[in-house]
Amino acid sequence: MTAVTDASQRTESTARTPERLNLPALQLGPLTIETPVVLAPMAGITNTAFRRLCREYGGGLYVSEMVTARALVERRPESLRIIHHDPDETPRSVQLYSVDPVTTGRAVRMLVQEDRADHIDLNFGCPVPKVTKRGGGSALPWKSELFASIVGAAVREAAKKDIPVTVKMRRGIDEDHLTYLDAGRTARSLGVAAVALHGRTMEQHYSGTADWDAIARLREALPDIPVLGNGDIWSAEDAMAMVRHTGVDGVVIGRGCQGRPWLFGDLQNAFEGSDERFRPGLAKVADTFYRHAELLVDTFGGDEGKALRDVRKHVAWYFKGYQVGGELRAQLAQVPDLATLRDLLDELDPDAPYPGPDAEGPRGRAGSPKRPHLPEGWLDSRELNAEQKSLIQAAELDVSGG
Repeated sequence: MTAVTDASQRTESTARTPERLNLPALQLGPLTIETPVVLAPMAGITNTAFRRLCREYGGGLYVSEMVTARALVERRPESLRIIHHDPDETPRSVQLYSVDPVTTGRAVRMLVQEDRADHIDLNFGCPVPKVTKRGGGSALPWKSELFASIVGAAVREAAKKDIPVTVKMRRGIDEDHLTYLDAGRTARSLGVAAVALHGRTMEQHYSGTADWDAIARLREALPDIPVLGNGDIWSAEDAMAMVRHTGVDGVVIGRGCQGRPWLFGDLQNAFEGSDERFRPGLAKVADTFYRHAELLVDTFGGDEGKALRDVRKHVAWYFKGYQVGGELRAQLAQVPDLATLRDLLDELDPDAPYPGPDAEGPRGRAGSPKRPHLPEGWLDSRELNAEQKSLIQAAELDVSGG
């Protein structure tokens, strides 16, 4: 299997040799996901508003923003909002973050007994320093017994109503402390329905290139459960390249869909064997952006001010590559209400076409590698010591990344 080490080379090679790809439906316990595509949980992004926009373009599994087990058990209002799903949204997918098996079990029990989810994903991929420095997120699988306890608690509680549990993780802390193969095998032995791997380490954060060879190795190591690949999928062609390269059963889409909910239409078309792709002109992008803002008003209980503050971060993503002047972009990034937003969007050229490659490719800032922030002595052993057991309880924060 030839390694693909440069994202631009991947795109160019698939552009020269377009192929049609047909993958079977993704089976997660009793759930059948006809289009084997998963929207990755992203804090502050994958709320009900954005999930609805994505679902209208294509099929797949649309996971909510991550919620901490502790906050859920304590029934904090924001956590209950995060796990809310629209009445027509099915399956209802929730991602949990936890560092404590007891709290994990209580949170899953709540979701199961109160019929709040059809699928539960466990987050072991967060690279944010404020989480990892306390032993959470992508730092946690290094502590193998703790990892197994959390996964086992979730699977046992979810099994009472035949709800599938999946795991999302990274390759490891850094190149010298890789955990994905051990963690994948442990998760499989405990009964998870699938494992998703982001092909970067914690140290890489979002920099560099995702290691698709590692995803292929995990696929080979876990032949009897679905394995999903995540990292550097910016287009349907990238998704097809990953499947061909790794043999995964499906793909997980994170930053690639920011400002582009129609990417899920491209993905469904590609997985169904169609070459049709969405290439929206500026008028369509403006209308979608406005609708996103309207849906956010509903998401935040009618709070228009909060919704418009939230949508501001999407401006650069939606209008990437389009002819939108700097002054207008700045005004959109400070828009106070829907009426002002409509007036600003009406200033755009409705006849401006899709700009091509300028609108495609990576979204957001990749940044640079970051020195892993870990508790003192974390890497000395794969087991927790007494001090670390006490410290890690502080890792359950309300918000982090994925």
